Amino acid sequence: MKLKNLKKLTLRVSASLREIISYFRYFNKYILTIIIICLTIRILPYFAPIHSQDIAQKQLALQFTDRNNLPLGTILTRDQEHTSIVPLNQISPQFINAILAAEDGNFYQHGALDLKAIIRATKNSLSHQKIVSGASTITMQLARMLENSPRNINGKFKEIWLSWRLFAGMNQDEILAAYINRLPMGGNIYGVEAAAQIYFSIPAQELNLAQSSLLAAIPNNPNYFNPYQHWKRLKTRQKYVLKQMVQDGYISEEIAEKTYQEKVVFQSRQQGIIAAPHFLFWLAQQNNPLRKQGGELESLLIQTTINLPLQQFVEAQVKQVLDSLNDKNVNDAAALVIDNHSGEVVAYVGSPDYFNDVKLGRNDGVQALRQPGSTLKPFIYELALEKSVIKPNSILADVPSHYAIPGAKLYSPKDYTNQFLGPVRVRIALANSLNIPAVRTLEKIGVDTFLNRLHQLGFKNLNQSSEYYGLGLALGGGEVSLWELARAYLTIANLGEKQPLITILNHPSSPSQSSISQPINWQLIIDMLSDRYARANAFGVDSVLNLPFPTAVKTGTSSNYRDTWTVGFSTDYTVATWVGNFNGEPMRQVSGVTGAAPLWNRIMLHLHEHQTPADFSAPAGLVQLPICANTGLKPTPDCDSVVQEYFAPTDKIAYENSTDFHLSPVYNQWLEKQPQSNFISDQLRILSPRDGDLFLIYPGEKEQQKLEFKLAGNSHQSVEWWLNGQRLSTQSNNEIFWHLRPGKWRLEARTGKISHRINFQVEERYTQSKREGFSVVNPTISR
Repeated sequence: MKLKNLKKLTLRVSASLREIISYFRYFNKYILTIIIICLTIRILPYFAPIHSQDIAQKQLALQFTDRNNLPLGTILTRDQEHTSIVPLNQISPQFINAILAAEDGNFYQHGALDLKAIIRATKNSLSHQKIVSGASTITMQLARMLENSPRNINGKFKEIWLSWRLFAGMNQDEILAAYINRLPMGGNIYGVEAAAQIYFSIPAQELNLAQSSLLAAIPNNPNYFNPYQHWKRLKTRQKYVLKQMVQDGYISEEIAEKTYQEKVVFQSRQQGIIAAPHFLFWLAQQNNPLRKQGGELESLLIQTTINLPLQQFVEAQVKQVLDSLNDKNVNDAAALVIDNHSGEVVAYVGSPDYFNDVKLGRNDGVQALRQPGSTLKPFIYELALEKSVIKPNSILADVPSHYAIPGAKLYSPKDYTNQFLGPVRVRIALANSLNIPAVRTLEKIGVDTFLNRLHQLGFKNLNQSSEYYGLGLALGGGEVSLWELARAYLTIANLGEKQPLITILNHPSSPSQSSISQPINWQLIIDMLSDRYARANAFGVDSVLNLPFPTAVKTGTSSNYRDTWTVGFSTDYTVATWVGNFNGEPMRQVSGVTGAAPLWNRIMLHLHEHQTPADFSAPAGLVQLPICANTGLKPTPDCDSVVQEYFAPTDKIAYENSTDFHLSPVYNQWLEKQPQSNFISDQLRILSPRDGDLFLIYPGEKEQQKLEFKLAGNSHQSVEWWLNGQRLSTQSNNEIFWHLRPGKWRLEARTGKISHRINFQVEERYTQSKREGFSVVNPTISR
């Protein structure tokens, strides 16, 4: 029995041993499989390595200089990251030691992963039931910067896989350099070089220990450790960084304490930009000028056309002029200065303070779209000269005018004085910025034709139809930018030669110059805009528009005093200025000559402080002849004001024979309201009644109702009034009153050999109603 039990026991033990051996063999196969899989995974990255050139940063921060290589600032790239790339040997060793101590003390002792750190972090997390310390290496952090994987298990595996690929294709110095140049340093600043330039205005290689330890503290949590907002937090993190540097043997505890106590001053954020912030940001956002065809930046260092001393002068003048207008509710201004000979932008000010967010300082007044007021009028008159709609001596009507607008009331343009000058020469109309002559001229050339010309001149933002703008386009009924205006006036200065504005020196660009109209037309416009006596009626002879050297200038004011403009040029420079409010609030009675013109004046005087510009060239091929200022024709003995005006040689014969001047009926309403109609000495016109008028009288009131016979012109000679062939009176004045009588009447006024006649009718009615369109004249009231 015992033997039998022993045998069974032996069999069981034997079976168990066989089972154990079988399990062991199976387990070995499983372990081996796992090992093979792990080795395969670990080796695979070497078949898909990532090299340093594969992750080269292409969207870099741009460093700008002025035309003389003076620094203007470092600004954002199109991806809105402030990044400057520097090799490892151009970074302060103090910063390299600080960032290694803060983020990965054993970086050079481990691979892509730090297994010891992983084990330590896992152990600490289990014992404290929470994450106490991380285990990410610099390589893993770089992988996260490149991939930005989600913070979950899948994301962590992707991060590890990318870390292995980085480690497979790059040495540790390359990994460290790529990491340091991508460090988030607060806001949209990336990389130690950009941080050093912006925070301390020095290159990264000049960082001292105190600066380095502070900058090394930021990447752990850039928003939490923002140096401008959370200084105490940053100092606490700096203490940790210095402690880690002591622990890793980079510095002693004494140096760490001394460094912690050292005072470090962070520059204002705007110190990253020395001047012309609006210009630099605008330039960086352009698609073409900074990039090769492949899309990469051509250069990190961009030499612009800006003249830094001039730029700083203009920036200062913008602030000073605004200070002088502070009580007029004026808050914003912009200015642009262009070299006429090269088309280079030498000064560009978009607002008084780019960095003042409360006052909307980031708005760029050079590129902003605003109503241009009267600044488009020179282009109307130039086009009218080209189309032979007017000549330099033409007389234009500044009289009440009304235009039908579809679906709206009548459009009745007026000048800011609410006065009408009657017949005016083209020169006077343009120089004094009269509204009605400009509208009437635009009506003759056509809004569509004028809009096409504005597009030729570069006003791309006037992109609505001609029906949308209507005749109001003559007075600024559209939106343009100061940039577009300055470029268009540069075309005037260059006698119709249109050229692009240059902003970068030594940058290849395809020439796109083209001619618009004939130079002679632009010369005439320049002559009118530079005539201080022609604009004296509106601005005076000694206004801020008049400088001690030749300049052509035009002002503009939009409706309700929301925008004021002054754009003008010498033979050397074009200067465009705008003064207003970005929020659209109206100013208090500030016009172009009181708002933008003082700024224009200061800039122009400064530009020509040491060298007087040349005179404008006279219109080629034209001759100057004396004309009567009131008629635009050859003076007669009665003319009391003689001026000079330009004529084409082919017009001299017509000039010699053109002494008779006649006002068209369009002037009748204006003439009626003139107290003394002595504007014309050789023309007679009956203003009241009008030809074809019908008047009604009522029984019993015949002797009380009178009609005024009123005459325009010839006020210094006797006038004979004839009614139906019978002489009524001879008087020295131009008006009489006549008792209304029924009948058909022919009224004639005579003086010497000059006469004018009209017909009117008077009917008797027996009711108090009157037909629509008829007039009743009371005894003492003239119609």
